[in-house]
Amino acid sequence: MARDGSPKGMPGGRLTRRAFVQTGSATAAAALATPAVAAPAKPASPTAALPVHPGEPGGYYPPLRTGLRGSHAGSFEVAHALRDGQAVGQALAGPAHESYDLVVVGGGISGLSAALFYRDRNPAARILILENHDDFGGHAKRNEFRVRGHTLLMNGGTAGIESPTPYSKVADGLLRRLGIDVPALAKAYGGDTEVEEGTFAGLKLGRAAFFDKESFGSDALVRLPDDVPLAGALAKSPLSATARAQIAALEAGATDPLGTMAMDQRKDYLATISYRDYLMKHGGLGEEAMLFYQNRPLGWWCVGADGISALDAWGTSFFPGFKGLKLDPGGTMRMGYTPRGFASTGGSYDFHFPDGNATIARRLVAQLIPGFMAPGLTVEQSILAPTDYAALDRPDNAVRLRLSSIVVHAVNRAQAGADVVYSHAGKVHKVAARHVVMACYNMIIPYLVPSLPAAQKEALHELVKEPLVYVSVALDNWRAFAKAGLSGIQFPQAWFQNAGLDKAVPIGGYAGPKSPDDPIVLHMTGIPHQPGLPEHDQSRAGRMELLGTDLAAYETRVRDLLTRALGPYGFDADKDVAAITINRWPHGYAPEYNALWDKHQDDDPQAPNKIARQRFGAITIANSDSGRAAYTDSAIDQAWRAVGELLG
Repeated sequence: MARDGSPKGMPGGRLTRRAFVQTGSATAAAALATPAVAAPAKPASPTAALPVHPGEPGGYYPPLRTGLRGSHAGSFEVAHALRDGQAVGQALAGPAHESYDLVVVGGGISGLSAALFYRDRNPAARILILENHDDFGGHAKRNEFRVRGHTLLMNGGTAGIESPTPYSKVADGLLRRLGIDVPALAKAYGGDTEVEEGTFAGLKLGRAAFFDKESFGSDALVRLPDDVPLAGALAKSPLSATARAQIAALEAGATDPLGTMAMDQRKDYLATISYRDYLMKHGGLGEEAMLFYQNRPLGWWCVGADGISALDAWGTSFFPGFKGLKLDPGGTMRMGYTPRGFASTGGSYDFHFPDGNATIARRLVAQLIPGFMAPGLTVEQSILAPTDYAALDRPDNAVRLRLSSIVVHAVNRAQAGADVVYSHAGKVHKVAARHVVMACYNMIIPYLVPSLPAAQKEALHELVKEPLVYVSVALDNWRAFAKAGLSGIQFPQAWFQNAGLDKAVPIGGYAGPKSPDDPIVLHMTGIPHQPGLPEHDQSRAGRMELLGTDLAAYETRVRDLLTRALGPYGFDADKDVAAITINRWPHGYAPEYNALWDKHQDDDPQAPNKIARQRFGAITIANSDSGRAAYTDSAIDQAWRAVGELLG
């Protein structure tokens, strides 16, 4: 998910960027039981590929599905079996039953962009896009609800168009080609991804922090008004007077935390110390006060204050503790890298569609595949436009998108081109391709292309993506929020880090509620992690926790936390919660350089993403991982690079 790729909603800050059912699904079991040497079956027809789901338009419309989404059951079990050494089609014999000019592995924004760029260069090309999920878009997923006649939308992953650096000409050009003129849209509709105190249906709502009894001794919901100093607001919290005084001093920033340290040494030093150690050593925080800040970076980096450098926290501009430093944003650094999320590098424009960057994915599919959406629609008209998923894999289309198709093997042929083997509906299939773009998670590619050089495999394994959970809660009403005067809540130590009402962008006929009696979507973010470990190890531990948590446990956490925070204001989970969609992403944000743990910076030729993405015969590699940047523009730019390597 691009790190624009993130939830709308860290109360009290800006956009938070960078999200195991029992593995016994019938599809997975059938696929694993398929002999690796079985003759390839002919591809399933579009009708067979899109089973009827009652209540969905046309019988198949994944955005309406609730429960465990994101990496849902059936989308990953075969890949995990492959990772664990089981034979899943690697030795598939016999000829391919289909052939294409290009096979794209992964139907996210990078894969869809690669297909479009390839077709631009070769208009007659036949292209097959293979996507392991039951919907396209990768992390740019759309959550949709129908509650009492209201249509509600929310991003299930990538939240918006944003990046710490300006979009390239390629990425910007693609958006404009799709009818997405971001400055014009922002001017017309607002829709940036900032979350501040604001007006909902004419009501001025603010934000609060919820202190849970497990961490702080008692439950307490504490308002955090913008016009009241934080220390004053926290007087009503369970924090001790000592902890509150430490927080007040940190936020005031009246003194220079680094004292007499020379200015030209400070950034280098900040790159060597964690944000947690900085706050405790130089910011004057004790263990109790640190509880208020430890998880603050999770929505941005998927690790807490112990897992990022103080320099990264400083560069993001809205984390506390740096006011007294008075560092020059430009300045010099002998270590020679730009802090992650650094706000002074120019920054791209900022816009959030009601379904996040799922709108970009939908517009890309509409460009590639006739019949998916009515032609000639503006981006505004496409927000609520009907779509026809049956059009995705029609034999007469030059570009075909095949869902629920997990690639298990890709190999260069002796003469030219490559063979790609994938699992679909319990059968293994082989297709031939002139070219292949692997636009999937880069860390899985060594298992899919085992003939890669050892050094390239090792580099791909280093690109460990970060897990995250985005929850979309369809509320029948939001009267409890209105009574509490709140639009968002941050949870300093709970499993979820924040919850925020969706201030719907009024575009294309889509609009927010007119009163607290109307339905609304609440967005919640939870980042599974394990403090005290290096960043990638925290991600691995978090992934295990994410996949080991079932739907009932996730829903219990949601209902319990909201009831404890808002129950005194009349919240009743049994009556007020209409539906819950758990978007779990065990492989979420693309990894980025972290000075605390990584050896090679982005401009280093030995950076793992640069070694990992090298062309291998007819196979090239895309995805935001290849750019080592968790943003949608990186996904687009890497698609452009990969296609350029194939076609020159």
